[in-house]
Amino acid sequence: MATSERQPGISPHRDSWRRTVLLLRKMRSDVSSLLECYAEKQDLVQPFNFDLIDVDLIDGVPLADVEEWSEISDAERLGSNLQAYWAFQILLDQILEEQRIDLTPEDVAFHESIQSVLLQVSALAYQLEELMVTLKHNVPAKEVKNTNNPNEKSLFEKKLRGMKVLQELAQWTVRSVRDLHKISASVPASPTTESDSLTQAQEK
Repeated sequence: MATSERQPGISPHRDSWRRTVLLLRKMRSDVSSLLECYAEKQDLVQPFNFDLIDVDLIDGVPLADVEEWSEISDAERLGSNLQAYWAFQILLDQILEEQRIDLTPEDVAFHESIQSVLLQVSALAYQLEELMVTLKHNVPAKEVKNTNNPNEKSLFEKKLRGMKVLQELAQWTVRSVRDLHKISASVPASPTTESDSLTQAQEK
């Protein structure tokens, strides 16, 4: 979890950026490891052509790609990130339940890995909401699109949907760092801080 202690000389919004990007970098690493483990445990070979999958399997999964990415406002950028991670909280909770009940009921260590990422996503959503408040942006309503009843899917479909969720979550960690870097360029820096760890944390 992110600490609330702020380093001297760092403005509140840049402190929020620093903590958020550090969490994103950790989450990106953990999601990458979890995705590799997930594919192995579900006997799914990467890369998988999701174009061949019924669209219902990705219904409700936030997609990181956006047209005219550079044109959206800071508030829209942060709002989209926040809503995406709210959705991922629900989706990861579904994945965890499916693994515990149907797919890998005896693999407690694997379940704990999913739970760890779920907790990071929850912490990230909190920090993004905090950042929006700090920057005086309106926080969007917490309305998450309902997904299809997972109980109506076959075991194989559940495996594929879980993999798609993790793949998109990994893409969102990349987009989020880009979003925060772009926002940082449009917000005046603290007089005592011309650069911070956000720039260092930017990943190509």
